[in-house]
Amino acid sequence: MSANPYEVLGVTKTATSAELQKAYRRLAKKLHPDLNPGNKQAEEKFKEITAAYDLVSDVEKRARFDRGEIEAAGAERSRQKYYRDFAQGNGASHPYANDEGFSDFADLGNTGDIFADLFGRASAGNRTTRGSDVRYRLEVEFLDAVNGGKRSVTLADGSNIDVVIPPGTLNNQVLRLRGKGLSGTRGGPVGDALIEIEVRSHPFFTRKGKNIHVDLPISIVEAVLGGKVSVPTTSGLVTMTVPKGANTGRVLRLKGRGVLSANGSKGDEYVTLIVLLPDEPDPQLEKFLSDWHPAGTYNPRKSMEA
Repeated sequence: MSANPYEVLGVTKTATSAELQKAYRRLAKKLHPDLNPGNKQAEEKFKEITAAYDLVSDVEKRARFDRGEIEAAGAERSRQKYYRDFAQGNGASHPYANDEGFSDFADLGNTGDIFADLFGRASAGNRTTRGSDVRYRLEVEFLDAVNGGKRSVTLADGSNIDVVIPPGTLNNQVLRLRGKGLSGTRGGPVGDALIEIEVRSHPFFTRKGKNIHVDLPISIVEAVLGGKVSVPTTSGLVTMTVPKGANTGRVLRLKGRGVLSANGSKGDEYVTLIVLLPDEPDPQLEKFLSDWHPAGTYNPRKSMEA
């Protein structure tokens, strides 16, 4: 990449980290090889924006680029010549053409060490440098993030690689693939691929830490009489007992049915009961309730009226 990384991403030099990330994601969604199969121009552009974002998203690299120490590709810039490099001839008319021009080194000891240091600095631009890391964003299903899975990712060079999603993967977690980034300069080590995970939402499961939460509809009969019901978990259906007289909002716990944590323990699943009436009016239920007279002074809004 030789173009200015700010221009490649379409941002100003003063762009914040959030603005840089927003610009990169917008372009990546448009140019990603998966969305442009066979389009070499889009593929090259994707590589360019990825390399640009890798440079300016790294605080140290960005600062060095802004100071002119490294090029847009990440390579060291050649150091500017010292003023003595412009001395010509041996005439005394030039201020640095005689021995006095080196008088400022007189008290610095061995001049051989000085010149070795200068030449050492000048050759810094020829050293090997590590390749840049490349960032990707990968959407995974909720259950794959909880239970683990495998997804294919198209890298910047157009190759595909299977990414293992560990059980318990979090939203925005970054997975590192060693040696799958950009090549280093002059034989330097290859950078890494950084895969940022975006976990899709689930129709009825939600996750809080290592626990799973789900709302479970039950019938009025199950609420009044209790009984065995089937409950979905992230690993399949299980049977749970609903106690007699269960109300909407009551929470039951399924121990060990949550998310696997790094230490090997599993969270729990919390089931919130919701009593639902039939979609269509039930004449029998209506008749029963019209004849039903609760014992005592039953008032479900008593606490609100106090």
